[in-house]
Amino acid sequence: MAKDITDLTIAYEEDGVVVVEELDKVILSKGAWSTILFRYRQWDAAKNEYGPERYSLRRYRKMKDEYRQQSKFTISSKEQAQKLIDALRKWVES
Repeated sequence: MAKDITDLTIAYEEDGVVVVEELDKVILSKGAWSTILFRYRQWDAAKNEYGPERYSLRRYRKMKDEYRQQSKFTISSKEQAQKLIDALRKWVES
């Protein structure tokens, strides 16, 4: 695992193929418990191309000077992301 929060990534390579391609990330909180929102896409071997954008919210805990993933939530489509945005906007603005 990473020692620095900026080194954390969702990218994953297997047999020379980037299976999970990280497109962007936003560090939402730093500290002993940190939260990062990742934007990514996954390789679809059947179609020989990357699938649609996805988003993953991940929590990390720093233990013994290393960050370890504790939990994750995947937002699987732009439509689901928009529903989440709409709900949060409604709650925050009320």
